[in-house]
Amino acid sequence: MDNNNSNKAVPHSKRIANTDTDQYYQSEQSLQQHVDHSLAHQEIETPFHFRHCCWFCQEPSQLRLLFPSTQQRLIDCPHQPISVPICRECKSLANTSQAVDIYRCREQIKKALAKRYQKHLAIGKNWTKQELENAGFEGGNFEGFAKSGWAMFEIARDRVNFSGWPVWCNGEQIEDTTLGKQFVFDGVTYSDLNQAVDFYVKTFNLHKDFLLECINIVGVERFGYAIRYARLYIGYTAEARREILKDLSAQERSN
Repeated sequence: MDNNNSNKAVPHSKRIANTDTDQYYQSEQSLQQHVDHSLAHQEIETPFHFRHCCWFCQEPSQLRLLFPSTQQRLIDCPHQPISVPICRECKSLANTSQAVDIYRCREQIKKALAKRYQKHLAIGKNWTKQELENAGFEGGNFEGFAKSGWAMFEIARDRVNFSGWPVWCNGEQIEDTTLGKQFVFDGVTYSDLNQAVDFYVKTFNLHKDFLLECINIVGVERFGYAIRYARLYIGYTAEARREILKDLSAQERSN
């Protein structure tokens, strides 16, 4: 009974988005790194308002990530060994990362989070907040989705979008090696254009090569138009898609 009461006492505002994943229930031992402690990892400087936040996704941080973990990995790492605040879920993802620096590690974690929460992020592409509120799901099987769906989307979006804070350690700033690679569209930050393409291909069941050709024709700056155009021709044959692309190319040349 005490356990039930303690669960009810946890407010939704805590936003522990990973409570429905296996990683959240992993033991502390399973999340331990194999670390060469002779590296003497130094804690990064953390702004006061982020003092309890995961550097990777802004969820409450319970652990520290020691990066790089070994002398061998330090050979290719361009910065000193550092200790970074991290949540349990991101730690489980970071433990499998082979990134050479902390920013590329973050990039890999962001991609993994976006893949894991694909369905949550897709809510914001298929619905608006108002549409969900007025969907008329009361009393039906989708009542819970209507109530929590938008919050699920916002939590996933905010975790993927969070860019951390500048990394300073011992008075030295560590350069962001991923700066300029990100692709932002419709309020969501993707690690790069390819990740955005993969997301929309899966969300709308699009033909990937067809979407890529549409983007090549209309330009990356009209990414939204390319998606809308590709959605018009879902299920078309390869021959039909080739003719459609010819028409689109001719249309663009004439504009």
